[in-house]
Amino acid sequence: MRSVTYSMGVSLDGYVVGPDGTFDWTVPDEDVFRFWIDEIRDVGVHLMGRRLYETMLYWETADQNASLDDAELEWAALWNPLPKVVFSTTLSAVQGNARLASDGLAEEIERLRAEPGEGDIAIGGATLAAEAAASGLIDEYRAVVHPVLVGGGIPFFPRSERRVDLELVETRTFSSRVVYLRYRVAR
Repeated sequence: MRSVTYSMGVSLDGYVVGPDGTFDWTVPDEDVFRFWIDEIRDVGVHLMGRRLYETMLYWETADQNASLDDAELEWAALWNPLPKVVFSTTLSAVQGNARLASDGLAEEIERLRAEPGEGDIAIGGATLAAEAAASGLIDEYRAVVHPVLVGGGIPFFPRSERRVDLELVETRTFSSRVVYLRYRVAR
């Protein structure tokens, strides 16, 4: 069965977006960007909310930008054909290899898990991940922890009354002092 993963950049104090709405502190260096490229290779479908979808729209035409380096072109070549499911109540259409979700998150994940296919079901965006976590749908949490304290904003982990035990699967420290932590949900 396909795993559901939640992977994002996060501040050391646990936020994916700071109190001012920015996440400029998550801009990856070459090492971290290469990691994200390798990570996306294992994704079969990417689920996201409207805000992340709109942020990632840049990549739909980025490959036409002559100033992109080889790594950015490689990312675009992997990202663009990747199937994406967008959860939004305000969008009426999406671009590229994306479709608007027709069901709720739990139903969509259940359908994707039942379909033949390879690669993880990746969830992007803290709000969507919070909904998946509340329903016990996340199999792995993957945090790319940046050495910064932002003091508030949108948390990586939702506030929850539910305990979730995790098993450490992998760690990695990058030259930029960014640390990758991969945890599997203990079931």
